Amino acid sequence: MNKKGRWHGSLLYRYFAAALLTFAGLAAVTAHALLPIPATLTKILAEADKMQLLDRHRQPLSITYQNRWNVHDLTPLHRIPAFLRLALIKAEDQRFYRHAGIDWLARLHALYQNMINLRTVRGASTLSEQVVKMLHPRPRTVWSRWLEGWEARQLERSVGKRQILWFYLNQAPYAAKRRGVKQAARYYFDRDLETLSKKEMLALAVLVRAPSRLDIYKKTAALEQAIQRLGAHLLPPDEMATLAREPFALKKPALAVQASHFVRHVLRNYDGDEKKLVTTLDGVLQQKLQGLLDQRMTILSEHHVDNAALLVVDHRRSEILAWVVAGAGNRQQPAAMIDGVTTLRQPGSALKPFLYAMALEKGWTAAAIIDDAPLAESVGYGLHEYQNYSRVFYGPVSLREALGNSLNIPALRTIQYVGVQRYLTRLRQLGFADLTRHPEVYGDGLALGNAEVSLLQLVQGFSTLANRGVSRPLQFEKNKAEAGKRLFSSAVASLVGNILSDPEARRLEFGSASVLNLPQQTAIKTGTSSDFRDSWAVGFNDRYTVGVWMGNLNNRPTDGLTGARGPGLLLRSVFSRVNQQRQTQPLYLSPQLIRKTVCRTTGQPVATHSACQSLREEYFLPTKQAASKAEKIQPLPIRFRQPSPGLHLAIDPRIPAAKQRFEFILQGINPDDRVEWRIDGRAVAKTVGGRHLWTLRRGRHRVSATIWRHGEKLLQTEPVDYRVN
Repeated sequence: MNKKGRWHGSLLYRYFAAALLTFAGLAAVTAHALLPIPATLTKILAEADKMQLLDRHRQPLSITYQNRWNVHDLTPLHRIPAFLRLALIKAEDQRFYRHAGIDWLARLHALYQNMINLRTVRGASTLSEQVVKMLHPRPRTVWSRWLEGWEARQLERSVGKRQILWFYLNQAPYAAKRRGVKQAARYYFDRDLETLSKKEMLALAVLVRAPSRLDIYKKTAALEQAIQRLGAHLLPPDEMATLAREPFALKKPALAVQASHFVRHVLRNYDGDEKKLVTTLDGVLQQKLQGLLDQRMTILSEHHVDNAALLVVDHRRSEILAWVVAGAGNRQQPAAMIDGVTTLRQPGSALKPFLYAMALEKGWTAAAIIDDAPLAESVGYGLHEYQNYSRVFYGPVSLREALGNSLNIPALRTIQYVGVQRYLTRLRQLGFADLTRHPEVYGDGLALGNAEVSLLQLVQGFSTLANRGVSRPLQFEKNKAEAGKRLFSSAVASLVGNILSDPEARRLEFGSASVLNLPQQTAIKTGTSSDFRDSWAVGFNDRYTVGVWMGNLNNRPTDGLTGARGPGLLLRSVFSRVNQQRQTQPLYLSPQLIRKTVCRTTGQPVATHSACQSLREEYFLPTKQAASKAEKIQPLPIRFRQPSPGLHLAIDPRIPAAKQRFEFILQGINPDDRVEWRIDGRAVAKTVGGRHLWTLRRGRHRVSATIWRHGEKLLQTEPVDYRVN
């Protein structure tokens, strides 16, 4: 061999050696770059960070597509139709079962087609390489394609063909962030896989190639052509001709159960790590009650009420069963996006049962007599006169009647007996966590509902009464019980329930044929806030506690909608629904309660041969006796209720001044006490009882009173300054 030949041989040897070294380097780098492949692909699904909520029957309440992986709609391989599996393999990797991760023949064919077209018209990724691409996303370069091939080989050796196919069919990306054929079938056709036609299965096999370019909701011409090309390899010509004439039945999916506000509440308050959380919500009941509420709101539209919410709980288990907001999910009603269950509103009289329960604890009885007489309290330099809803005063009434008829004056006298601070503390213990202001801010008006609470808190409180005085947090997670805390004795709680379920007790204000008189014994309390902005109805039977709120979230007054006229009728319908197909029981009545015959006029227990002309039966707490009028109902110190310090009065110019009078009122004295009234230091009158009508005179004045009881001087009041303009 000549010198020139030897030189060429040496050069070729060097090129070959360099190529071997380069290949060895690439292989080493490739082996180092490969990420570890899990022993099973199911392990990576733990990376999902978005939870799905299910109702108590395991129907979905939420579907999220923000996860990296589809973890909520995984389908076993044997549940995916064989034709769909075959179509996807034919479309994406027809030699899937014959290669070891890389299809070299397909790669060469794709390279040839791309070269002659001078652009990329075809890829050659196997299903295994596509799974690798999902597991380890990389920029689309020649080097990444090289790595994916080697990783695909490693993946096939590690997990096998069957698991790769299962993973691909459940994780392949489609439009709108759907992953896998099950989610795709729901997105395009709103049906399960086993109900799809062959044309629809071919569509899923084709759409996975380019879900945006072949958007079935925008145009179908390109998709139809692709389906025909794929179907020609799988079906006889006559069947394909039939499929070509078959239209798509497109239908975007909707959740079977609409409970978006409940879902948000759970997501805000759940601190566990479940990927699928079975909640307490009853989806079937939720849908039924959504229809009832929306229908009722349509009927009430003439009363200018736009918003409403409904909550149902099983108080035996402390589980939330239905969380309904009027018009929920209707984007044409922006206010429906606000959760009326958790929004703070004024409860009106709906809080009164807790106040009377505390009065019973402190010593009053259900037979105690409370005076329902006109009452005014100072507000700044003026007076506010309290009224009942009917603007009727009934005089002496029993505690049972005061609570049953939701009378306002007796409630004010009751909170003066119980104390605002003690009442507020108990309400907070019951779950009214938003009552955060100082007791002086609320004042006696707390008895009439001048604070703001939510429907959720109100139902929580009533469930305590229904649960024999034991308070337990309302649960949204199924089979998660928490220990309860006793806030009322079982005797007090059951006595309050007995009063609220007594049609006779509410007869004065609601009539004998009230909508609140349900066929099954049910304790019910209504409430209406000032200017009819909010109306409420809350009740419980032996198993369920239900609350309804109606009003306007923009604070516009309704057209006279009250708790009985609005929420009360819906409450009746809800109890009818939840009581279906079950045997109801009477409300629990504590065996500790003692039944006695009492005189209606005095509230005192009487003997068999009493001279009282009107008798009735009443329940008493153990060791408690009927309260006497003087000792129990008027416990406060003697003081002026009218006038209040600094009061400003005005003479009406349309009426002769000599005929205009103002009533002085003392609280805390007996009806037979004698009173001497002094104006500006001069004695002006003597009366029996704590009232005196004084003729108005312009100027600044000072009033005081001296009280005698049983012939002896009891006390002299502090003077009160006031002004007449």
